[in-house]
Amino acid sequence: MPKLSQIKFTVELDDKKMPEKIEWEATDAGFDGKKTCSTLMISLWDKDEKSTLAIDLWTKEMLVDDMNVHFYQMLTKMAETYLRATQNNEASKMIEGFALQFAGKLNLIKKIDKEGIS
Repeated sequence: MPKLSQIKFTVELDDKKMPEKIEWEATDAGFDGKKTCSTLMISLWDKDEKSTLAIDLWTKEMLVDDMNVHFYQMLTKMAETYLRATQNNEASKMIEGFALQFAGKLNLIKKIDKEGIS
């Protein structure tokens, strides 16, 4: 019998429909209850339409510096996931290279080394 796993997102909006609070929970997360996060970015592949659908939300309190680090980390994670899914090391390295260029352009390398963020 297949096992079902659920991931649930709860988004609290202000009167202008801007996210004030984002919470998530998952049946296989390894913790009970909800956790708060500042951004939520989900990409879904619609195989019938051959198109990517996306949900991109962030709270008003999300700092630009934190968003910069978040994007850098997403790019490096994307390179890892792409390699795992395709075994295409060359293309994965291209994504990693772009992530490093991105980090360099935003002066994240010093911040990453100093704060231990990677």
